[in-house]
Amino acid sequence: MNILVTGAAGFIGSHLCERLLEDSKNHVFGIDSYIGPTPQKIKKGNVTSLLNHPRFTFYEEDLASIKWEFRLQNIDYVFHLAGMPGVRSSWGTDFREYVKNNIEVTQNMLEASKHVPIKKFIYASTSSVYGEKSGKVSEDAILEPMSPYGITKLTGEYLCHVYRESFGVPTVILRYFTVYGPRQRSDMAFHRFIKSVIEDKPVTIYGDGTQTRDFTFVRDCARATASVMHAERVIGETINIGGKERASVNEVISQIERLLNKKANIHYAKAAIGEPKHTWADISKAESLLAYKPQYELQAGLKEEIEYIKNIYKM
Repeated sequence: MNILVTGAAGFIGSHLCERLLEDSKNHVFGIDSYIGPTPQKIKKGNVTSLLNHPRFTFYEEDLASIKWEFRLQNIDYVFHLAGMPGVRSSWGTDFREYVKNNIEVTQNMLEASKHVPIKKFIYASTSSVYGEKSGKVSEDAILEPMSPYGITKLTGEYLCHVYRESFGVPTVILRYFTVYGPRQRSDMAFHRFIKSVIEDKPVTIYGDGTQTRDFTFVRDCARATASVMHAERVIGETINIGGKERASVNEVISQIERLLNKKANIHYAKAAIGEPKHTWADISKAESLLAYKPQYELQAGLKEEIEYIKNIYKM
């Protein structure tokens, strides 16, 4: 199978490529333009091992400028993970970059997909489309994004729906819940927390730390995403991808302290605008359609991320 992965050098994308390449029948074509807050040197490190793989081809290209009908020739499956990430940075004038990279690129890819016989177009969305909810959230919940970022990702979902209904593009939407682990972006909470504790610097928590998240280990996420390829009856579906364990931010800090055997210097700041207090995924649809069962406990996943951060910063 010929598989295209956008955002291939990213946090989740690089893990997905590795997972897909475990099947000797797959050839993966990765595309990335190295946008986002993670330093380019680190993102390039994400694909170092992939570049030597005989069934991996990498293109460093601006996704907004690609002639997609050409790039999608002979592609069987598309995993569209690329985009401009981050809730807090999506306000103000930076919103233009979110529109370009999260909406316009998605529309360009879907438009080109009308003219090629791809089997599935898998679109990576986010729990941010739900907004503030209580309890477990299923895919049919009312969608009320609280940030410009969430709005752009929801717009991508709507584009997938209309291109499927109008032109038969075989779209599948996955909503990721707070993914963590090795290669996590440098602006994300766990990465910042771990690095700050190791360096004896203040750990900034936005809000009082009682906010909870459904934390999804990156290899669980990649495994669930890859499984969409061979899953039946998923075209047109929207599927939550959540983790094995929920916790509050304060509980996460306590686990990091125990794993590092160091005390965190916590600084509580004003709660960030646009972020829900709690997230919790109902993953029953993923269990049913994808045979998905998250495997990683939070402590084990944090331990792996700590080792990764120590390695990239030579700590």
